[in-house]
Amino acid sequence: MAQHDFINKKPGNRNSKKTAPPKKPFPVLLVLVTVLLVGGFSFGLWYVKTNADPKLVEQQANPTPAKVQQELSKPRPPEFIKEIKEHEIQVEVRELEQKGPYVMQCGSFRTHGQAETLKAKIAFAGLIAEIRETTGTNGVWYKVRLGPYKTKRLAESDKNKLKRSKITGCGIWNWT
Repeated sequence: MAQHDFINKKPGNRNSKKTAPPKKPFPVLLVLVTVLLVGGFSFGLWYVKTNADPKLVEQQANPTPAKVQQELSKPRPPEFIKEIKEHEIQVEVRELEQKGPYVMQCGSFRTHGQAETLKAKIAFAGLIAEIRETTGTNGVWYKVRLGPYKTKRLAESDKNKLKRSKITGCGIWNWT
């Protein structure tokens, strides 16, 4: 690519005089349309005023008070609402068999201290737990239990209360 010497280059022919932009012609057509529109609107107002019915003008100028409507009656409720209010529904209620008392176990630990810690957390939730020591083939286990509950619904209620206190992992079983 060829190199250019911009330093020694003479500036181009610049005109120091700016030419004034040409004057726009007077918008005769726009003025004519505006005059016609304003004149047409004025003629329309004059025409309406001179050809108006005098009785209607008088009535609009001095309105007479409208007759007070007779007492507004309450709207009648639809007939199906009356039928719904008077309708009786018969429902069969079946008794569910109770499967027996339930117990909820929330933990099983190797040390008594861990079981006591969980029992204390459950006590802060407002429930009473007990610790049972069980000896199995693996050694001694300490189980933290709640219950017995007559129905599973009562046990689920306490389980939800424990979940709100961030104590999870509890299981509900039939008590044998």
